Amino acid sequence: MRIRSAVLAAVLVVSLVGAAAAPAATQQAEGEAYSGTFVQFQTNTNAVADYAVDGSVVVESVTAQSASETDGGIGIGASSSTAIDGSGISSQNSAGARASVSFESGTDMEANDNQRGVITFTSTDGEQVVQANVSGNAQTEGDNRVVVTGDDGAQGTFILIGDGNVTTSEDGRVVAGVQEDSRLVYRQYNEERSEADETQERMIQNGTATAEAYVYGAAEAESDGDTATETESSTDDAEASGTSVVEYGQDTDVEIQERSRDRVNMTVERTESQGKVVIATVSESAVENAESLEVYVDGEAAAQADSYGEVQQATRNGDNSRYLVRQSSSAEAATDVVIGINQFSERQVSMQSADSTDGDSGTETEADSMDDSETETDAEDDGSSGDGAGFGVAAALVALAATLVAVRSRL
Repeated sequence: MRIRSAVLAAVLVVSLVGAAAAPAATQQAEGEAYSGTFVQFQTNTNAVADYAVDGSVVVESVTAQSASETDGGIGIGASSSTAIDGSGISSQNSAGARASVSFESGTDMEANDNQRGVITFTSTDGEQVVQANVSGNAQTEGDNRVVVTGDDGAQGTFILIGDGNVTTSEDGRVVAGVQEDSRLVYRQYNEERSEADETQERMIQNGTATAEAYVYGAAEAESDGDTATETESSTDDAEASGTSVVEYGQDTDVEIQERSRDRVNMTVERTESQGKVVIATVSESAVENAESLEVYVDGEAAAQADSYGEVQQATRNGDNSRYLVRQSSSAEAATDVVIGINQFSERQVSMQSADSTDGDSGTETEADSMDDSETETDAEDDGSSGDGAGFGVAAALVALAATLVAVRSRL
């Protein structure tokens, strides 16, 4: 009788494993949906569809294909009206505030769950063509930018970084030719973009700004009701509770080390010594008095600038780093802190509320909190924290093992 019970339990678990695995296979075949705090979209066999930022869809679909398989190749221009078929999607995954989609032709798409829904398309295998169907009117601004105004008034800008071009076809599509190791960037705004937004776009396009960091309130990030009063460390943990990092330069690495109600500490590292700009968008619900933030670089106070020009000048072998604080054009109350770092390699950057600034970059607190974070992560990483069907399989196998041990002990 006991042996029969064990066999029955085994059969039941095998059935559960099969049932849990089947939906995962179906999702892979039929496509999946991503839903973050700000960004939502769907994927099918060869396209990303209905890309929404704060519920507004400007980009209806995106496809990618090798330039060698198109008639126009990298030189596709406004005279072209032929839609590309698009290569298949080979893989997709998400972690923290980021979702990645890879096309078989050699285009990697990275969607960032932040207030501007920033997307980067990177060519990893020769020349690639990226095509977007949009919901409104698309207009070309030079060889490197296309601005789309959606039917609801929202705007989005496609920006080419590196070699290639981006333009509009005669039937209203946005078409970009992206050469290997170059990038196409998309930023979306809830309304008409401001002069400050245009300046930031130019800095991203010409390589002056190589990264963006977004910090928003824990409540906005749906972090199970937790507030942002406690220090949060490590980029992965922070992303889950309200941060997003976008890196435009392949030689730039930004990591948010610590955030609290009165400061945000991050490490900015570059392989080259030349200064660059980092753009930080800080929600007022995340940091108190965000509009009066002060910036410290390696513990020393950076000089406050009066214009974007002064910030950019600091990156050209300036005597010290400079920063500019401006109201953000994002939907919620937020502040843009534009930081011109005068030189690299690794710099510790701290944005602090004026009422609490003391020049302390929070390194000691960061180290302590990182140790605590790693200990907690190690304790929790027991292989049972899988996603979707994986979690159900692990739990079922554990239950089966326990049942067999119990039956054997009684025999």
